[in-house]
This record gives sequence, structure tokens and C-alpha cells, in this order.
Amino acid sequence: MLEIQNLTRRFGARAAVDGVSLSVPDGQMVGIIGRSGAGKSTLLRMVNRLTEPSAGRILHDGTDVTALRGKALRDWRTRCAMIFQQFNLVQRLDVLTNVLVGRLNHRPGPWGTLTSLFLRFSPEERALALDALERFDLAEQALQRADTLSGGQQQRVAIARAMLQEPRLLLADEPIASLDPRNARVVMEALRDVNRRDGLTVLVNLHHLDTARRYCDRIIAMQAGRIVFDGAPAALDAGQVQAIYGVPEEALEAETPQAMPGSMPGPVPA
Repeated sequence: MLEIQNLTRRFGARAAVDGVSLSVPDGQMVGIIGRSGAGKSTLLRMVNRLTEPSAGRILHDGTDVTALRGKALRDWRTRCAMIFQQFNLVQRLDVLTNVLVGRLNHRPGPWGTLTSLFLRFSPEERALALDALERFDLAEQALQRADTLSGGQQQRVAIARAMLQEPRLLLADEPIASLDPRNARVVMEALRDVNRRDGLTVLVNLHHLDTARRYCDRIIAMQAGRIVFDGAPAALDAGQVQAIYGVPEEALEAETPQAMPGSMPGPVPA
């Protein structure tokens, strides 16, 4: 269970996240929606401790995440993997090495630190990375430089890297914002696959409402740093959508990536 208690982040006089409280059970896929500046990215970055809260607590299975420091914090960031809109791959390295970077915090002792500096990996680690690439249909690109891939391929490499961390929780901050509709569908199906097959809790910030409805078990809507809706996708009605986005739902549809042939019309049953 992930528990967020009265979490707040202020930047000067402005509260980017303002007293947010919620609980997320293990294995749930949660879509976080809202207009730009609503606080979605700040919330996820606080869960991963890339941004420090101004107040409040984050608990995971009873551990106070907000109190972690040093190695304990590094271990949390391993268990709580995060992928970003801009992929955050090392563009000059090959795809396989980018995925293997997900193993670095699993190496014990001075020898692990030394081999990490030179990006030396064991045959077992390479096998894990190749399995992850095969899973996301990227095995043939294993030896290509990351900067030769399309945006959708790079985002799947980022997901494969995250899976090598062996996380319990996966955070995705606008993972499809810069992708075309086809690649957006492929990336969202990859996220849903790790949620369903591996039982990972997934929190994903999304710009497109229809995408959140299609893939997520639960939708949380934020406005001015606060939660204004929390429930099942079917419970989010047209009036609530207009209150969240400031425009009728019909005005959002033109911006929404359409489902590609063969895509699922809704979340896969648990």
C-alpha cells in the first residue's frame, strides 16, 4: 500500500501540491489527469523523492519514505522506478547498456561499485536485459545506439530499464506526451502489461482523458494542486470533466490519440 498523507510542496508563496492525501493498493493502475500546472508532475516527483515535500508524509508498506536518506533513499528509488516524458536515456550508448543501467543499485560492495563505473555487466544481467527487450519487442535493436530509435521505442527501452530495477511501484510522468497515436498506444499497452502481468502498482500522469479511461483502473484529477476527483473511470461525468479542464469534454476529443486497430477498448480485468 502506498499512502500519501497531507502532502504539500510550495515554491515560494505558491503551492504546487496542496494537502494531497490518498491511498493506492498494490497492483492498481492509476491515471492522474489535469491541466498543465495542476501539480501532477510535482506529486510523482515527491513520491520518488526527486522533489522534497514541504509538508506531509509518504508511506509505503509502513515505511516513512519522506524520512529516508543515503542508501535507504537510493534503495527506495530502485523499488519506486520512474520513467519520464523525455525518456532520459544515454543517447550515445547502445540500447542493451541503457537497459542494464537498471541493475546498478543491485550490486553489493566495492567490487560492484568498481564494475558499475566501467559499465561491466555479468552474463546473467545481460540475459535479464535481453529478456526485457524481447518482452517489449526490442531485441533486434539491442546493439543500436539509443539515438537511432523512434520516440516510442526509446520509451519502451526506458520501461525495460525500469523493470530491471525489480520495482514494486512504477511512476510514469507524461510518458506519451511527445508520441504519435500509434506509439502512444504501444507504450500504454506496455505499461498495462507490467501492471497486469507483474502486479506492479502504476501511477501515470496523462494529458489525454480518453487514454486514462481506456487503460486505468482509477482516475485521479488534480486542479491547482488539489485532488478534485478520485474514482472509477466510468464515474467521471461530463460536468466534472468541464470543471477540471475548463472546456466541454467534446473539445478534448480532437486532441486525444485514437485507438489503433487491435487495441483494447478498456482496462483488462484484474
